[in-house]
Amino acid sequence: MAASSRMAIAAWVATLATSAALLPLIVGTGWLFTIALLLAVQTGTGVLARRLGFGGPAVLLCQLAVTLPALTAVTAPDHAVLGILPGPEALERLGALFASGGGDIGHYTAPAPLTEGIRLILLTGVLLIGLLVDLLAVTLRSAAAAGLPLLALYSVTSGVARDGGGIGHFLMAAAGFLVLLLTESRDRVGRWGRFFGTRGATTGETGRPPRPDAGRRIGVMTLGAAVALPLVLPALGPGLLDPARAAGSGSGGREDFGSVNPVVALQDQLNRPRNRTVLRYETTAERNADMYLRLVALDSFDGERWTSSVVPDPDPPPAPWPVEGLAPGVAAEPVSTRITTEPGYSQSSLPVPVPATLVEARGEWAHDPQSTTLVSARRGQSSANMTYRVEHWDLSPTVEQLSTAPPTADGELWERYTALPDNLPEVVREAAATVTAGAGNDYERALALQTWFTRDGGFRYNTRVESGTGNEAIAAFLEAREGFCVHFAFTMAAMSRSLEIPSRVAVGFTPGTRAANGTYSVGLHNAHAWPELYFEGVGWTRFEPTPGQGSAPEYTRPEREPGADRSEADREDPDRAEPREDPTRPEESAADPEGCDPVADPGSCQDPTAVGPGPQDAGGSPAGGAALRVGVIAVLLLAAAGVPRLLRARLRTRRLAPGAGPAAAWREVVDTARDLGIPPLPGDTPRRAAERIARLGGLEGEPAVALRRLVDDVERALYSPTAATEDDAGERARSVRSGLTAGAGRWIRLRAAVLPASTPRPHREIAARWAERGGRLRMAATQWLRRLPRPARS
Repeated sequence: MAASSRMAIAAWVATLATSAALLPLIVGTGWLFTIALLLAVQTGTGVLARRLGFGGPAVLLCQLAVTLPALTAVTAPDHAVLGILPGPEALERLGALFASGGGDIGHYTAPAPLTEGIRLILLTGVLLIGLLVDLLAVTLRSAAAAGLPLLALYSVTSGVARDGGGIGHFLMAAAGFLVLLLTESRDRVGRWGRFFGTRGATTGETGRPPRPDAGRRIGVMTLGAAVALPLVLPALGPGLLDPARAAGSGSGGREDFGSVNPVVALQDQLNRPRNRTVLRYETTAERNADMYLRLVALDSFDGERWTSSVVPDPDPPPAPWPVEGLAPGVAAEPVSTRITTEPGYSQSSLPVPVPATLVEARGEWAHDPQSTTLVSARRGQSSANMTYRVEHWDLSPTVEQLSTAPPTADGELWERYTALPDNLPEVVREAAATVTAGAGNDYERALALQTWFTRDGGFRYNTRVESGTGNEAIAAFLEAREGFCVHFAFTMAAMSRSLEIPSRVAVGFTPGTRAANGTYSVGLHNAHAWPELYFEGVGWTRFEPTPGQGSAPEYTRPEREPGADRSEADREDPDRAEPREDPTRPEESAADPEGCDPVADPGSCQDPTAVGPGPQDAGGSPAGGAALRVGVIAVLLLAAAGVPRLLRARLRTRRLAPGAGPAAAWREVVDTARDLGIPPLPGDTPRRAAERIARLGGLEGEPAVALRRLVDDVERALYSPTAATEDDAGERARSVRSGLTAGAGRWIRLRAAVLPASTPRPHREIAARWAERGGRLRMAATQWLRRLPRPARS
């Protein structure tokens, strides 16, 4: 194996070993195998380009040209041409993923779930590090300098992870760098010769260097000192490599249980082209229109974002869990629901129907009293691929109970859930006061806000707008009147608080789609955010301000007379036939742009793109699309692997053709020996080179005789070109080639067939031709200038 190929493989090993140090930062390990594959494609491209004789810049360009399609095929295949080629749509998708990934990194604590944005940033970062390591170690032959990008990659873990990455990950990264240094040492010894005093000797004419035992001893001693010194020097403190440092030794708080903020990924989930299933459930509820699954409830708004200020309790309370604010008079039916999540769905909280009174799940979980769900109490634990049971209530409050709800008795609850930042835009308070003018109680105010968002305010549902939950985003949303559930939920919650109605925002999923077997399927397009308002005696009550999404609760729909069908009720509802004029925007139409009113017709507002369970709905791509992408990638890889062999075969045919002459046949013999690991030595005459090829290739019998006769023909052609020679040089070269191939090992023959070392260098031939043409043009121009008449001398 060529020295550059060995260095390239060592660079791949070093980058992959250092990438393993990122394991404490991300939930799961599957991404590491993807990185290994992409790095192998990138490294293999560099090896092939160097075999073809490309220089450093050309090798780098080839690696970039292959890495970008490979990365696109892994991260955005649905937007790429044929699932692999990055077109404008794919580049736009990658940009959106980078933006969402940056938000995910800023909101999640380690270990963070592997969202698509984080996955893209992770793969891109490691591939760029691998490209830089390959450039420094292989192209520039400086393995020591390649340690700098590896150190930068490792520093991400040591600076972010709670335990600094641990001693195991340090040992892996250090061992990978040591492999890179030892490989470079072997290459240097092979090129410069062995040092005096080194044990062992070279193996004759094969040129194999001695084993660098001294270098290995130095590397092992250095690695051992790096591990031992931080443990024995008290002045350094616990340090980065303290193995006794506990993973859960923090000061407590929500961070110890994993920070959950799915808002940053909600827009990305809604914009995915396929509604991939994240969970399925079976329930005893007679109706599921109101059975939203809450993942987290956000109560604290600082003007920039909404967060949860509740610290989970490590010990869940005994069942049944209390329901905050619920009085005995509210109709409530007990319901049991069994939920199964898909392997690819990873969150720190369990999505549950609300209000839950009990959640039974395997593992170590803490209780979030605000969200009435369980939160992971152990690092690395998530909701992926698990089954749990939820006991909860199906509440049916009446309009009268909500309208006559007394003021909130709990002063702490009222103060906490009506708090607003001092810099809240005044347009929020003004719009809330204008929309609810004339309402007699908090319920009527909340209903007026919902009606304004869903029907009378001229708002449009659009998941492509810029996401945001802060003051500026709310003000921009009220001005543009275009957004998706995040904008509607957070804006209605802020407006409700400005009216002194306790409110918060819940994030989770709409009920999903019912299958023929009675189970329900919840997909990515069911991701949703909605406001919850507090009414004394009823508790936290859901409202649905997002037009065309989800379903409005029964207590917010127009009252219908018994026996009246939906069309009659609609005709009798004047607000349905003649939408009220928007008091905050009188010049614009208030008609529903989507033709879907969740207040009057909740059934028509289900997500039309939702799909039920089926063979294509198992969390992955459809079988046909995946097979097409795999087929395209396989064909491209096979085509790329076959190019060197095709070029080599074409050259061999031309050299061994009748009339090509002994010189061409001799060049074919030399290249065949090079392919089989017997490179020619500079300065050797044809006869001396033939003796070396025969000895190292083990030629005997007819092939050896053919080689001697071919050398005679070559010498005769060189030194006596007028002498007559037999036209059988091609047959003799074929005999020699057959003998060399038969004497080589199986793997050597395979390497010679797939990656022949003597592959023609097309770019060199092209450069030579252009140089030849340039020389001819210069000669022609010189001759033309000489023919021009010269002015006579006076």
